Amino acid sequence: MPRVRRLHADDWLLLKNVRLEMLADTPMAYIESLEAARRQTDTQWQQRAAAMCGDGNVTLVADGGKDDPTLYGLMRVVLKHPQDSESTREAMLISVYVAPEHRGLGLADELLNEACRAAGESLSADRLELGVHEDNARAQAFYSRHGFELTGASRPYPQDPAKLELVMERLL
Repeated sequence: MPRVRRLHADDWLLLKNVRLEMLADTPMAYIESLEAARRQTDTQWQQRAAAMCGDGNVTLVADGGKDDPTLYGLMRVVLKHPQDSESTREAMLISVYVAPEHRGLGLADELLNEACRAAGESLSADRLELGVHEDNARAQAFYSRHGFELTGASRPYPQDPAKLELVMERLL
């Protein structure tokens, strides 16, 4: 089983490789296109990795350890902005990916458990939100098994506004 750890700014090349893999594997799942990601310079990837490690972010990756730094999975938790100081602190789960050869083996469960823990402990969030495509019953069932519930809210799916992205959330 790959190890789960936090992304570091110096992981920018690993991030670039897994991001290109993500976009090639499931292009409708991410707002960015594969072509746009391929046009990024190394400097832009370095900045991106640093930003993904900055305040209000926790980016988790799964790799093969010291001898195999390949990234096999990624989940990112970000604080929602703006935050109303009078209400609960909210975070969002974004950029979810597990490499095809590691799907169904428990890696997604491990990443999500750690993402929920990090959202509560590191970001002091009370609630974690995510969006899931209305036709992705498998993802909805996965998130439900982890305590996420449909809120009844939805929004147009960014890549296909004729479809909906359903909002799910979990109290932390």
